[in-house]
Amino acid sequence: MPLRAVIFDYGMVLTGPPLAEAHTALIARTGLTAQRFEEYYWVHRHAYDEGKLTGLQFWEKFLSEAQLPAELAAELNELDARMWTTQNPAMLDWQLALKQRGMRTAILSNMGDSVLAQMQATFDWLSRFDVLIWSYQHRMAKPDHAIYHHTLAELGTQPNETLFIDDKAVNIEAARDLGLHAIQFSTVAQLRADLIAKRLDKELPLPA
Repeated sequence: MPLRAVIFDYGMVLTGPPLAEAHTALIARTGLTAQRFEEYYWVHRHAYDEGKLTGLQFWEKFLSEAQLPAELAAELNELDARMWTTQNPAMLDWQLALKQRGMRTAILSNMGDSVLAQMQATFDWLSRFDVLIWSYQHRMAKPDHAIYHHTLAELGTQPNETLFIDDKAVNIEAARDLGLHAIQFSTVAQLRADLIAKRLDKELPLPA
């Protein structure tokens, strides 16, 4: 069946790398080494994405486990939210080109409340997407198959009518398990090459 929709991940697909100054400030405020910071940072991140923790609760857990002062939580939560508000202009331009071709577009992102609030205050382009699925609002996150099913239902498309783009292999594998076309994103140039290799350039405009 012909493609009717493209689902985008948010982080590292529609965005660039995390904002370096915010990341540096996070590490500096904790006083941890970069390695130790990353170890604590990812322990409960999936629970945050699933909505089991708010942003503040996530940072309170981080600080408790790192044996750091609890009063840092609000500041770290704000820095963390800012860290994820970069943009990938080429991918945003491509989304517009897809819309002009008549394709439906969606964002399916593992996302916590505080980061989303910062994004909504920063980016007016979010409203250009037909469907926005933020994991914490649905109490489930990729690679749980249920969140892909929910996104497809909101789009009104079948898996074989839908292309999914994400930077994480585990999320791509889950999408393929369900029958979606899926491409693991690394760079715009590689995405172009992958679209051509899959002959999807016959159905979609290529990103510039």
